[in-house]
Order: sequence, then C-alpha cells, then structure tokens
Amino acid sequence: MIARLTDPAAASSLFDGWNETVIWSCLQGIMGCVLADNTTRPQSAAAVLGDFAFLAGTANRALVHSALAHGEPRPLILVPRDAIWSACIESELKESVSRITRFATRKDPADLDRTRLLDLVRDVPHGIELSPIDAHLHRACAGADWSCDLVSQFPKYEDFQHLALGIVAVESGVPVAGASTYARYRDGIEIEVDTRPDRRRRGLARACAAALILAALDQGLYPSWDAHTRASLALAEQLGYRFDYAYDAYLVSSSR
Repeated sequence: MIARLTDPAAASSLFDGWNETVIWSCLQGIMGCVLADNTTRPQSAAAVLGDFAFLAGTANRALVHSALAHGEPRPLILVPRDAIWSACIESELKESVSRITRFATRKDPADLDRTRLLDLVRDVPHGIELSPIDAHLHRACAGADWSCDLVSQFPKYEDFQHLALGIVAVESGVPVAGASTYARYRDGIEIEVDTRPDRRRRGLARACAAALILAALDQGLYPSWDAHTRASLALAEQLGYRFDYAYDAYLVSSSR
C-alpha cells in the first residue's frame, strides 16, 4: 500500500547521490512530500512537488499511479532513477507519456560571477524596472497565465515571503517577465523563469534571473537551475551556470 511518509527522511537512502533540489525539498520536509510503499522501511519512493515526481528504489507500478494522483494539480513530469523505472512508466502509462530530455547544471557557486551578473541586471531596456515580488506583485503574477508559475508553489503570499525570493521586470506598473522560486530547500532555491510572450527576446528574463541569483547568494542560498529545454540551458550558461548532465524524464499528457 502506498502512503505519504510522515518522516520523509526515512526514504533518503533511496535517493542517495541524486542531486536534484526538488528531491531535497521533499526529503527535508520543507515542500512537497514523499510517497512510499512502506512507512518505516521503504523499498520504493516518489518525491512529489509541483509538476514533478522523482521515482527511486525498486520500480513499483502502484507508486507511478499514486504519484500522479497525489498532487493538485497532479505532476506532469515523471523522472525515473534508472532504466527499470523508465520501462515501468512506459508500460503503465503507454501513449499518455512522452520521453523528453532535461539538462542539469553544476551546483557550484564558484561558477556564478557577481560582476557579470551585475552587468546583466543593469542591461534592461528603458522603461523597465526590476522589483522584488511583494504582495501586490504576487497577486499580479498569480492572476496571469504566463506568470502564474512564478508563484504557483506559494499560493499564499505569507508562504512566499517566508520561503521564497522573486524578481519581476515591471513596465508601466505591470509585470512582463520574472525569475522566482519554484522550490525551496534548506540551503537554496530552484529557479523558475517566465516572460510574457510579447516581451520575449529583450533580455528581461536574463536580467531578472541575474538579480534573483545575486539576491539568493547574498542570503547564503544557492540558486539552482535545472533546464527543461536547450533554450533554458543556453540562458543558464549566459548567467554562468555550467552543464552537468542530461537525463530522461516523462511528460504526462494533460488530458490523461
């Protein structure tokens, strides 16, 4: 029987060596949760947070379905620990999933050049102001389709204020791009970046991300970047991140 662990750390050995910050958020009990096949001696576990479910241990068909059913909204990206988990996902979900490649970057603060980042912060078009996400901007981001993911993991501003950091580019009082916290773990954040479609290719997301990276470093937090696409990886590399490895994930059809 699959259950939510009251002590997420009970499954930590199954995730040993898997350097993904979403997993750390779940294991540390800060955000998300861990589902497992046994509450005291799990052999299979899923770290579930937002769009993601990371699957580790012994491949378990029931856990695949439980992970998908658990979240609200349910996870749309399944990440297998190994090829056996991949086969399990494909066997269980068939045509409702498609394999994609994501790109992890190195988690080394030495890669992030403050001078370069400050230059990127200053490189914004006339009429654009970079601003930390306050209560007003939190509501504005939550109310627009393009920007809702900037605050989606923190629906209440009080939670965002307590756990998260975020920077938006504001034009005429309205957010048009931003970089924010997708997940928080003990020693850092996972970055989410979005730009309004009609304001793309102007360096706004890059400037917001640079400002967010500096804000995180100033607080002693590591600003982790995990890229969903090669374009996201290219942006990360402009900010100083270095490619670490590519990995398989499964995108679940939203109509499933």
